[in-house]
Amino acid sequence: MKIVAGLLAGIAAIGCEAAIAQTSPDGATPQAAASAAPAAAPQWKLEDFAALPLMDAPILSPDGLHLATRVAVDGVQKLVIADIAEGPNRIRTLGLGENDLNWWRWVNDEWLIVGVGAEATVEGMPWYISRVASVNRDGAKSYLLAKNVAAQNADDVIWVAQDGSPRILLSYQTSIYSNMKGFWPQVDEVDVTTGRMRTIVASHDYVHGWYADAAGVVRMGVGYVDSSRTAKLLYRPDSKTAFRVVDRADRKRDESLIVPQLFSADPTRAIAYDDRDGADDLYEFNLQTLELGNKIFSMPGFDLGGIIPDSSGSALAGVRYIADAPGVHWFDANIAKIQADLDKAVGDRRARIVSSSRDKQRLIVLVDRPDLPGAYYYYDTSGGVMNFLSAVNGRFRGKARLSPVKTIRYKARDGLEIAAVLTLPSGRDAQKLPMILLPHGGPFARDYESWDWWAQFLAWRGYAVLQPNYRGSSGYGTAFAEKGEGQWGLAMQDDLDDAVDWAVAQGIADAGRVCIAGASYGGYAAMRAAQRNGDKYRCAISYAGVSDLAAMMRYDRRFLNSGTRRDWMKEQAPDFAAVSPINFAAQFSTPILLMHGKKDRRVRVDQSRKMAEKLKAAGKAEGRDYIYVEQPEADHHFSREADRLEFLQRMDAFLKDHNPA
Repeated sequence: MKIVAGLLAGIAAIGCEAAIAQTSPDGATPQAAASAAPAAAPQWKLEDFAALPLMDAPILSPDGLHLATRVAVDGVQKLVIADIAEGPNRIRTLGLGENDLNWWRWVNDEWLIVGVGAEATVEGMPWYISRVASVNRDGAKSYLLAKNVAAQNADDVIWVAQDGSPRILLSYQTSIYSNMKGFWPQVDEVDVTTGRMRTIVASHDYVHGWYADAAGVVRMGVGYVDSSRTAKLLYRPDSKTAFRVVDRADRKRDESLIVPQLFSADPTRAIAYDDRDGADDLYEFNLQTLELGNKIFSMPGFDLGGIIPDSSGSALAGVRYIADAPGVHWFDANIAKIQADLDKAVGDRRARIVSSSRDKQRLIVLVDRPDLPGAYYYYDTSGGVMNFLSAVNGRFRGKARLSPVKTIRYKARDGLEIAAVLTLPSGRDAQKLPMILLPHGGPFARDYESWDWWAQFLAWRGYAVLQPNYRGSSGYGTAFAEKGEGQWGLAMQDDLDDAVDWAVAQGIADAGRVCIAGASYGGYAAMRAAQRNGDKYRCAISYAGVSDLAAMMRYDRRFLNSGTRRDWMKEQAPDFAAVSPINFAAQFSTPILLMHGKKDRRVRVDQSRKMAEKLKAAGKAEGRDYIYVEQPEADHHFSREADRLEFLQRMDAFLKDHNPA
């Protein structure tokens, strides 16, 4: 409970004493702390890097006086509800047992909803079941919504009331059988204070997604027929009009539908993304003609991210994006001014508004740097000061910065420019260093300049860490993503090797002291490197990696639209067998550490377990050629501190044996 007490102290300070609340945890104001000279590097411990975030993804209530956040309690993540301006008895911790905590959202100032999930055995097969629970602010009441009628998927909240009433719209299945009407989700209005429900939109065959406007009118549905790979768009202008099909698309011909991100106050207008200019840009969208209008905003060379609605829910306040680092473009002039003031106040650190009250006057701001995990602050704009809430990682609170991070760009062997994140060990010359190549998971994902506990740990140990955004990564536009098609384990793997060659040519890395490590797809890449390019890497480390693409697709058959998923996978890897490391165990020519969580619901533990079995059968010696570690309580996301700690300890020992720094 020490962590909760630490959070409590920060929150209590906000309500009690403004002079204390203005300071950072190290005793300096945010501005002064940013400009202070770096302190002498302290003696950190491996355990410091394994620590879970003290606070993660805090969200303010509409009035800005309460927050809900994920907090680390005794090495386990739990949901905490806190009243910002009140005393020490106003913090509630919600334990969820074996359930996953997937998301949380305020409905009004008294109630919030929580997305939870768990694996259950259905007809002899493991299925992932999702639900929504409503919880009142005091933690005294809670309801599992659609408890007695929901089937597999029941956590799609498509609307939350803007008027303070406790109403949401929930889209959910009532059957697991595709030949029954209830397989396709219906939409119910739910009173979260009682759990009472009434149907607003009945199930429509093959319609799997529903969309509502700010007033709570379900305006649009997206349908998909997996067998024919055809999609359809249903639309109505108001609640009294029947839905009609207004557009169709054939996925086999790469056709797609434009789905609005936000419905405007004008019932004929919406806002949508489109990549007609090579990246996901934001456009006006005419709902009468289904045509795109003026481009609203773009970030040349990069795809845009999520939109931020204004307080009405029918206009844009901002749009997020990631260039080399995360950013926001604010359309709201008042928030843009606040952002500019924050940027000025924190100096060379970065200030990100992560949540706000409905009137945008009370904010939670994350102040950090890629070499510093940073802290969350509560900012009431009427007072003009930022009040400390919680450090992200309490082990580094108020201490010196860690290893510097920057974006570099290199050319792949075919001339494609690739961005990569380079982290260099602090205090060491960047000359002929041992290096860890750290490809990201996904693979449709990307790395960028941000605090990364894994990369920072390795740099602290003395390694240069390079994280390439190989072809097929997200965020760099359509053409770059498409260059990954058909290239799993092939050109995508070449991009990783080319990153090593760049680092060696720059004099940063010692060619004879390079290892590769990664999780999920990054774990696959590490396996593939050990099998395909063992002469380039002294060792490989795979966490929750995929070894058998065909087996992964057999597992995915249990999910909705698995045929489309298989089509996509066939585009990425036309020949599963040819690029699956499990089929080439005898070719592994560099030592590999395989680690996997038994409770991983994204990549089944068999992917690593069977890889280890194949290595043994191929005559590889356990303890010399490979090490297999199965973590009985671990999931795919390092949700428990004990699993993070064991992973870092095992990786640390493995690297000392095979590529000491």
